[in-house]
Amino acid sequence: MQHCEDHGISKNEVEEVLDNLDDLDISRSSGHPIVFGETNSGRYLMVVFEVVDEDTIYPITAYEVDKRLDP
Repeated sequence: MQHCEDHGISKNEVEEVLDNLDDLDISRSSGHPIVFGETNSGRYLMVVFEVVDEDTIYPITAYEVDKRLDP
């Protein structure tokens, strides 16, 4: 979560994106899953995460990005 905070992204914002995702992809550099989505305040974020188990994910990093036009 520290890398997310280093980019000015809060834990709540990461959770909002995961709850409201509009695209899922795989990172070409790390192979980890990536989700794209909007926070309640309108920020559009990319969140890279690791699946820990069936009920748990660990956010690796997050960035504010331009909305993808063609997911």
